[in-house]
Amino acid sequence: MSKVLDELIDSIKCLPGVGPKSATRMAYYLLQRDPKGARRLANSILNSFELLGKCTSCNNFSETPTCNLCLDPKRNKKILCIIEMPTDLLMFEQTHSFDGMYYILMGRLSPLDGIGPKDLNMGGLYDRCKDEQIQEIIIATNFTKEGDATATYITELLKDLGKKLSRIARGMPSGSEIEYTDSGTLAQAISERKTINQKF
Repeated sequence: MSKVLDELIDSIKCLPGVGPKSATRMAYYLLQRDPKGARRLANSILNSFELLGKCTSCNNFSETPTCNLCLDPKRNKKILCIIEMPTDLLMFEQTHSFDGMYYILMGRLSPLDGIGPKDLNMGGLYDRCKDEQIQEIIIATNFTKEGDATATYITELLKDLGKKLSRIARGMPSGSEIEYTDSGTLAQAISERKTINQKF
């Protein structure tokens, strides 16, 4: 096989969830069926590296020093939500239930993978949270071992700021049945229950 083709397949394999067979199929498809699409993809990737930087406020990818979301006057500047990845921001925005600000860690603490606080720029997070406008900080890392460890670290890091710290709740998914719910999720749903009527 051609060295150039080998390099193309290897480069496609870097995508998450793409193995050798899928990468090979994609490479042949781009070369045979959609050369224009392949060129557009290549140009878009190059342009992204050249034109995109990080927003100084939320740490998301942006073409400008401060992204459009952070410049939006309708956003609630009093609440800051800390999330792991840009894709988490997209999910939050799809709910139309949060109008505050974000800070994206671009990862989570994972000692086994060699990812520590410096790799996530926790100093930058601390500086962002010192903003006097921010009154509440929501920690919305994933409910994994790494996500929980990251949430614990952030809680310790920010506790001296004297601001309200909260963690997103976990529990029963919408539309689920108790019979088919795992015991850990059910236990968390019970412990994080909310009062709906204080008078009995």
